[in-house]
Amino acid sequence: MSHNSEEPVYYISVAARLLQAHPQTLRMYERVGLVCPKRTPQGLRLYSERDIEKLQQIQRLTQELGVNLAGVEIILKLLDQIAEQKAQIERLQHELEHGPKRLKPAPAPEAVRVEIRVQES
Repeated sequence: MSHNSEEPVYYISVAARLLQAHPQTLRMYERVGLVCPKRTPQGLRLYSERDIEKLQQIQRLTQELGVNLAGVEIILKLLDQIAEQKAQIERLQHELEHGPKRLKPAPAPEAVRVEIRVQES
């Protein structure tokens, strides 16, 4: 069974086990805005595969490189900006190679009848 990497599928206890972290650590990362898991109607946190990857990245930065959470936030924002810029560069390169994306021509306007009456005095 395959699923979208954005689909929230892991409860906090499973996510914590996958990361070998305490659930309270994941709650703290959410509280400081580093990760934003989806919620069930009952309010339970659900993490996606992408969330797990992001949490692994946070762990590497904090545990292996000694970066504090404020530094992690800055690094993650910079990485997001780099990814956006790479995507924009790819789009521009594609336009250079294949020409700009053509817009569909607008439908022809319907004829409008204008009547002008001049009153004589």
